[in-house]
Amino acid sequence: MEGSLNVLGYGLATLGPGVGLGLLIGKALESVARQPEAAGMIRTTMFIGIAVVEALALLGFVLAFAI
Repeated sequence: MEGSLNVLGYGLATLGPGVGLGLLIGKALESVARQPEAAGMIRTTMFIGIAVVEALALLGFVLAFAI
C-alpha cells in the first residue's frame, strides 16, 4: 500500500514543475516579444531555469520511490 501512495504523491507533485515550466516559458516568450534584441540572454536564462525545475521534478521522482 505504501508504494501506491508514494506514486500518487509524485503524481500530485508533478503539478508544481508543470506550472513552473509553463510560467517560465511563457514569461520568456513575453520578454522576447517585448525586447527582441535581448533574446539570446533571455533564452540562456530560460534554459538554466528549465534545468533547475526539471532537476526538482526528478528529485521528487527519486524520493517517491526511495522513501
